[in-house]
Amino acid sequence: MNTCSKKLIIWDFDGVMADTEKLWIENRRLMVNKVFGLNWDFETTNHYLGGMSDKTKRMNLDKIGLKTDDKFWADSLAMDMKIMAEGFPAVEGVEEILQCKDFLHCVATGGILSKSIEKLKTIGFWNKYISQKNLFTADMVEHGKPEPELFLLAAQNMGVESKDCVVIEDSLAGMTAGLRAGMCVVAFVGCEMNKSPQYIEKIKQLGVKHIFETMQQFKDFLYQN
Repeated sequence: MNTCSKKLIIWDFDGVMADTEKLWIENRRLMVNKVFGLNWDFETTNHYLGGMSDKTKRMNLDKIGLKTDDKFWADSLAMDMKIMAEGFPAVEGVEEILQCKDFLHCVATGGILSKSIEKLKTIGFWNKYISQKNLFTADMVEHGKPEPELFLLAAQNMGVESKDCVVIEDSLAGMTAGLRAGMCVVAFVGCEMNKSPQYIEKIKQLGVKHIFETMQQFKDFLYQN
């Protein structure tokens, strides 16, 4: 039985609105290997840094003895901005859902405010569907995903109780944050890096029951009674 109340859809950006999480992880992989002389592969980088704010990523690297400085993160941001200048598309079907007036919409992302605005501009959503009023970023809270603070901030500012929120996420950190916030969590696995049976099994182990490969499946779910 579906028990999700659906007044507010809280969107993650990377890996949900656009297939970009893999781009940022690859950039962090290149930076870690260059600065520390390591040979991390994509999977290792994703394990330590996937789906998290830069602050949380920095803490995770510190914990394993990789001390990064401000230049590391400034250089990482410069690499990301270059990708944004080249452009990338929105995931198919996202805009159709954003046009639905039956729900409130906001974005709660592990990115920083300035970078998140640029990402939304890249896919044409800034000031069309998302603006300063309904964008919430990791630099607005003390603790980023997997802690629930960002999602709770989004719900509070949008005037909606946690039980009436649907979080759509691609990362385990984001899904964990949504569950901790007491919200209905949807896993989107339509992007390339999240389609493996092993990853889907990890999602199920978290306790996430709603797992979709397409935005049409997500839209059908939103309109279920």
